[in-house]
Amino acid sequence: MENPTLKDLQEDIRSGRTDLRNVVSTYLRRIEEKDHLNAFLEVFGTEALDRADKITVKIRNGSAGKLAGMVIGLKDNICYKGHRVSASSKILEGFESLFNATVTERLLAEDAIVIGRLNCDEFAMGASNENSAFGPVLNDADPTRVPGGSSGGSAVAVQAGLCRAALGSDTGGSVRQPASFTGTFGIKPTYGRVSRYGLLAYASSFDQIGPITSSVEDMALILEVISGDDEMDATVSEKPVPPYTDLLQSDGKKRIGYIEDCLSSPGIDPEVREHTLEMIRKLQDAGHSVEPVKFPFLDYMVPCYYVLTTAEASSNLARYSGLLFGHRSDKASDLESTFKLSRSEGFGPEVQRRIMTGTFVLSSDHYDAYYTKAQKVRRVIQQRTNALLEEHDFILLPTTPGPAFKLGEKSSDPIAMYLADIFTVQAPLAGIPAISIPTGTHSNGMPFGLQLMAKAYEEAPLLAFSRYLYNLSQNE
Repeated sequence: MENPTLKDLQEDIRSGRTDLRNVVSTYLRRIEEKDHLNAFLEVFGTEALDRADKITVKIRNGSAGKLAGMVIGLKDNICYKGHRVSASSKILEGFESLFNATVTERLLAEDAIVIGRLNCDEFAMGASNENSAFGPVLNDADPTRVPGGSSGGSAVAVQAGLCRAALGSDTGGSVRQPASFTGTFGIKPTYGRVSRYGLLAYASSFDQIGPITSSVEDMALILEVISGDDEMDATVSEKPVPPYTDLLQSDGKKRIGYIEDCLSSPGIDPEVREHTLEMIRKLQDAGHSVEPVKFPFLDYMVPCYYVLTTAEASSNLARYSGLLFGHRSDKASDLESTFKLSRSEGFGPEVQRRIMTGTFVLSSDHYDAYYTKAQKVRRVIQQRTNALLEEHDFILLPTTPGPAFKLGEKSSDPIAMYLADIFTVQAPLAGIPAISIPTGTHSNGMPFGLQLMAKAYEEAPLLAFSRYLYNLSQNE
């Protein structure tokens, strides 16, 4: 599908050259044609068409918001009032949200069109989108391969042209990893940049909502809209939100550090390593300072991340008990059996595994050995990462060790699946922003991305340099 800039699309609608209802109708046809990808759990077709008519009037009379004409999908863990939200779990099947997430409210206020809710790993727990209670999402570039997770539906919806952009959530890489696997752009903002109000929680000190798009320009615009202070979320920063869309020109030579441990890791695909080195050479040829940096904590990041996130998941998911809302087992006979049966029937195997792991690391016998120690390791990782960013503008590394793997290839080995996050967990552990940029194509035809990390709240220069790096990668 032709994808003009949003500004051009708005001008075409204003002049009558394009009809927004037809734009939405085209997306709806493509969703139907690509139904086998299983990206959407629900499509809001009639509602989207009606909203297109209303927004067309606003565009033509000059009263439309920044996102007028932006057709967007929501990951199925982001609340939209009057619409179902399930986190792709049987435990919330049929549940209808009573309120809007702050990000949803802000999208609607700027006249975005929400076209549907998107499949994901159950409660955002997964790296392949094979953990959804409603079936796996397939990669549009090769339907025998995974799209990445947990925001696989969001990434594939953009990859396959089923909507212009999508929102996902990133806890340990769940926006950036599927963006890498699908050849799209994905950003995890600084922790506290975007409100988490209305996001079904997995791990509260890690979760961040971020857009997946086909251009940096769309990403900057969406991030500009959804970021900023929110009285409904005490963890959101009060720092003003820069006009990201006006700051996309990257000026001057940059200091970039690349983590050499990542490139010498035995698990990295040789083509991903060579592509990363090639991009480093291109940056150096363009006059930027690019140098290897030491970060000797690669082996500790995934264990640290999974100790902390499973602990938080154990606490956050305790609310799904079969008592107040969601699935309640019809086999239950008393309070204890209600808890046990409702949760056993409602949660899938991976969610159960993480809840039990989290309960174990929080138990009185093991709290200091695991949870307390992991918090100390997190602080060391954060301090070392921040020290590197005092000396460099950006940290560069691959987004993923390789391109998308085959469906079922890692599903029987949880540790192998968890290691798919090895390059993406650093940013959430440190609380800093990171973006995946689609710069590479493997010899098997699958896309893969490069990742940039920046200082906390430095999304503006991160977006600008990401745009520069993408353009550099396209110049042969």
